[in-house]
Amino acid sequence: LVEIYHTLPLILEPPWRSLVIMKFLKMPKLLLCPNYKLLEMSNDKKEYFVARLAQGIAKIAASQYPHPVIVRMSDFKTNEYADLIGGKQFEPQEENPMLGFRGASRYYSDRYREGFALECRAIKRVREAIGFDNVIIMIPFCRTLEEADRVLDVLAENGLKRGENGLQLYVMAEIPSNIELADEFSERFDGFSIGSNDLTQLVLGVDRDSSELSHLFDERNLAVKRGIRRLIDSAHRAGRKVGICGQGPSDYPEFAAFLVEAGIDSISLNPDSVIGVKRLVAQREGKD
Repeated sequence: LVEIYHTLPLILEPPWRSLVIMKFLKMPKLLLCPNYKLLEMSNDKKEYFVARLAQGIAKIAASQYPHPVIVRMSDFKTNEYADLIGGKQFEPQEENPMLGFRGASRYYSDRYREGFALECRAIKRVREAIGFDNVIIMIPFCRTLEEADRVLDVLAENGLKRGENGLQLYVMAEIPSNIELADEFSERFDGFSIGSNDLTQLVLGVDRDSSELSHLFDERNLAVKRGIRRLIDSAHRAGRKVGICGQGPSDYPEFAAFLVEAGIDSISLNPDSVIGVKRLVAQREGKD
């Protein structure tokens, strides 16, 4: 146990080394670090939130260090928050939460600014106090350039300024405006991640949850693919990387092949599709 403890990355301070070991060995925290204050015993709810969130992010960052780990900030919709205990007292009721008060629009709003500050504290703790500077922040559902600027200002106010201590900021590309203004978004962010589910429904005007319209929801549609290719080309001209998350590459090998041909930098997959798509990507890249 002592050998394991001391071979963990030096950037992990003793309490965090203990947490990593405890998680895998199922050992009590006090046994590994007697002076470690149990989070469950804390009456400071804000600190509890920050500590638990930082612990989860640090675990993932540690598993990949020094390779980059992208952490998307919260993107719950109003109906999802309302389903939490007490949530209905705080959330507005919306007819269409999918297009409502979500993503970037919450971060600078008085309704959620304080909550976003706690998210920022957790990220800052992981990057600076614990030392996992491989963490990249990603902003979801950012509708306009003006909204992007406001979010960047709020991040800076919370000690997370783009470029400082190597901090990179990515943005989700899941709205047609992200594609139309890719050059301008590239000036504000260091990379993109295509959210193919939201992008498909917004490009095609299809509710992805509608059983009546399910036959129309298809990432392989020419309009969607053309938009993706435009984004990749624009981002690469600006020296920005582009990844993709969503069901498309996992469900449709031909869509994954299109992404490789278009020059995508990374692809997110479901676990059960990794091997097959990895082989396909290797074949496609080998031909090139």
